[in-house]
Amino acid sequence: MSSFTVLNVAKPFLREPITSSPNIVTAFVPHPKIVATSFNTRKRVFPLSCWKCNENLLSSYACSNEIDDEEEFIVVNFYRFVFIKDPEEEVSKHLSFMEGRDIHGRIYLSKQGINAQYSGPKKDSLAYVKWVREDCRFSGVLVQISSASNGHAFPRLKLRYKPSLVQARGISHLPLLDPLMRAAPLAPSEWRKKLEAVNNTNKSSHEKFNPSCILLDVRNGYEWDVGHFQGAQRPDVDCFRATSFGQSESEMIASDPLVAVDKDRTDILMYCTGGIRCDVYSAILRKQGFRRLYTLKGGVSHYLESEGSVGWVGNLFVFDARLSLLPSTYDPAVEIEASTIPEGSLDDSFAKCYICGSQVSELRHRNCANLDCNLLFLCCAGCVKHLRGCCSIQCTSARRLRPVLTGHQRYQKWHNYRDF
Repeated sequence: MSSFTVLNVAKPFLREPITSSPNIVTAFVPHPKIVATSFNTRKRVFPLSCWKCNENLLSSYACSNEIDDEEEFIVVNFYRFVFIKDPEEEVSKHLSFMEGRDIHGRIYLSKQGINAQYSGPKKDSLAYVKWVREDCRFSGVLVQISSASNGHAFPRLKLRYKPSLVQARGISHLPLLDPLMRAAPLAPSEWRKKLEAVNNTNKSSHEKFNPSCILLDVRNGYEWDVGHFQGAQRPDVDCFRATSFGQSESEMIASDPLVAVDKDRTDILMYCTGGIRCDVYSAILRKQGFRRLYTLKGGVSHYLESEGSVGWVGNLFVFDARLSLLPSTYDPAVEIEASTIPEGSLDDSFAKCYICGSQVSELRHRNCANLDCNLLFLCCAGCVKHLRGCCSIQCTSARRLRPVLTGHQRYQKWHNYRDF
């Protein structure tokens, strides 16, 4: 059986050097067969309550005209907080099932459940979903499926035990298995009503934000850069896990939207890409005394599929080789130019060049050409040319420089550029 130690694409914002070690964390090293393009595919979300319904819907999906080739690739995402007595034994079972199946991605198990994002041929990918749901602990899991039109969206499979399903400081002790400690989930239709009420209140009061309701983005800065809900707030830091949101009174900083919030009366509406980070951070806030916590069930991807892009500005960042997806990926009725800024954007800080601050014309990140920096950033065409694909003037003189990539290409391993 092949090794499952891989390069992790889940940390694109890190400035970690890339070495020859197989265990080092790097950012977005694509499968050699992947050539990034515009992804005009549709994601289907199955909120299922019983195994028979799951089985029928999966069979329906497998037979649909949307993906009629068993070898066509799809991307699957799901998570579930549930007690697993021996997660390392559970990992062994999952690895055994993966024998002979062409699945790449990140699948983590802990005592608190499972978190999976992976790609593969439809036949193998859906077989794993079906096998997982045969376990009563995962029978009702919400699964999101979308097409991967250029093969694998992840470089390799990384299936292992992790103490925490989400990377954030000080969360291993959180009572995530208790649903009362997590935010109350709102269906996309309910979220849309709340969202419209918040923004209507802001307009009528002539204030930027409504003090009785905080719309909180719990994603990272680079995710926010390409798209977010109108009226949302987030701290002025690159990485959300570095913020003080509810973790310690002494750590509170000026950029924290929850400073001085009335914990008993203020509604906190939280959202992220798929929902898992909201469950984690709402448990943090609950322990700090926040009472009125709500989260978007299934995350932004579920909302876009169900409600379209109402209230959403820009694209959606995803943690795979596709990077940035159009709202029309989830709802084909939404018409928007591929990876471009919508006219009349309601946020003048939206989608700015990391280097010069001008507005970019394309909502797609690039990695710094300096291999030992590898920062993921948005950049205008002028700065790409002037700094030869680097994020700063300092990086242009680095020893290990890669060539400037054009279009939607992604950097490969260093040996491909060593002779440049």
